[in-house]
Amino acid sequence: MARQEIALNAFTMNTLGHLSPGMWRHDTDQTRRYVDLDYWVDLAQTLERGMFDAVFLADVLGVYDVYGGSRDAALAGGVQIPVNDPLALIPAMASVTQHLGFAMTAAVSYEHPYPFARRMSTLDHLTKGRIGWNVVTGYLNSGAVNFGVSAQEAHDRRYDIADEYLEVCYRLWEESWEDDAVIADKARGVFIDPAKVHALEFEGEFFNVPGIHLSEPSPQRTPVMYQAGASKRGVQFAAKHAEGVFVAAPSKVVLARQVAGMRAALTECGRDPLEVTILNQQTVVVAETDAEAQRLYEGYLEAASATGALVLMSGWTGIDFAQFDPDEVLRDQDTNSMQSVVKAFTASDPDREWTIREIADYARLGGDGPVIVGSAERVADEIETWVEETGVDGFNLAATAVPEAWEQVADLLIPELQKRGRFKSAYQEGTLREKLGYPSARPQRPIPIAGRD
Repeated sequence: MARQEIALNAFTMNTLGHLSPGMWRHDTDQTRRYVDLDYWVDLAQTLERGMFDAVFLADVLGVYDVYGGSRDAALAGGVQIPVNDPLALIPAMASVTQHLGFAMTAAVSYEHPYPFARRMSTLDHLTKGRIGWNVVTGYLNSGAVNFGVSAQEAHDRRYDIADEYLEVCYRLWEESWEDDAVIADKARGVFIDPAKVHALEFEGEFFNVPGIHLSEPSPQRTPVMYQAGASKRGVQFAAKHAEGVFVAAPSKVVLARQVAGMRAALTECGRDPLEVTILNQQTVVVAETDAEAQRLYEGYLEAASATGALVLMSGWTGIDFAQFDPDEVLRDQDTNSMQSVVKAFTASDPDREWTIREIADYARLGGDGPVIVGSAERVADEIETWVEETGVDGFNLAATAVPEAWEQVADLLIPELQKRGRFKSAYQEGTLREKLGYPSARPQRPIPIAGRD
């Protein structure tokens, strides 16, 4: 059963275009200003005005070079390149907001958990407990080779590494420092009680961390955990770790199966199947009238690039879409990249076959998520239908032209959803975890630490 209130995140990236390649050519699009801090500050204020739950910041550590066996198409089209670090944006955006959450994508494949855990604790302090982490394992070989390895680890092996990576992070965040370790005793000149700070003495298959966490406990300690894998191994990983799960289903049939599969995996893992928020990637084009929304949509399509869409799809799937005839049907196949993307178009809906041309047309606005076009009333109707028919909890909304895409949602769609009682009318107080209504202020994991009673 779906929740009454629908969750909404803004899905974006520190680049131009993000999931609508070529949109930088549109007259109203300002994503070329992604290098301007004012652009991000304005975005944060717009999203908080619209009461979005969070801004969900995607990231990649490589270039899309699978299409045609070259990076040239990505460079020429500005397809998620240039791309800057999402972390640097968050403190500035947090400084002009009070409630908006920040979910940052970071891969476990290329950085040791010891410094990364400190980085997340720092962000949690600076945002006053509004940070989340979208855990990814990486999917671009172009990124892997620049970290000194010949290629990525195998798909499922990357999740094995991620499991241990998170175990290290949990222990650093949750167990190294006791809540009252910082005593700041001026009379004695003692700032930290050494007896209340504990070494990990962690020795694993992939990581060894003998020492202590470098940061004092932050408001959440552990950030809100998101996960986006929809492969069998990814679902297992999400069922173990995630508080929010991000999927990208192109149809209600596919989404309903993914939601049911995720709920079943949570039950099998011993968790309440409704305690995890499942979000589908979606794009909406909203205007005062259906006719105006359709006019906007057609203008966006003119700017969007079908080739750019296939550049993205090639990178996500590890399949070179340039090798196919446009009218050839995509068939299911195992890859070492994002297996869920392939299966969403090939294996989950028995009533639909997708040609390469259809995938390119579909994905040039909003990537591998569906697009809804219309007045606020029509879009709200459709969103409610998606929720009721699939059991999904909400959506990561990708953008067309920015900033107008976010303004359309904040000023038109969200008020309509609020009028229907399907979206919050005020933010909850507290940390991001508390605002989202998760079961506890932070996860409680009974992890024994050496020297701890």
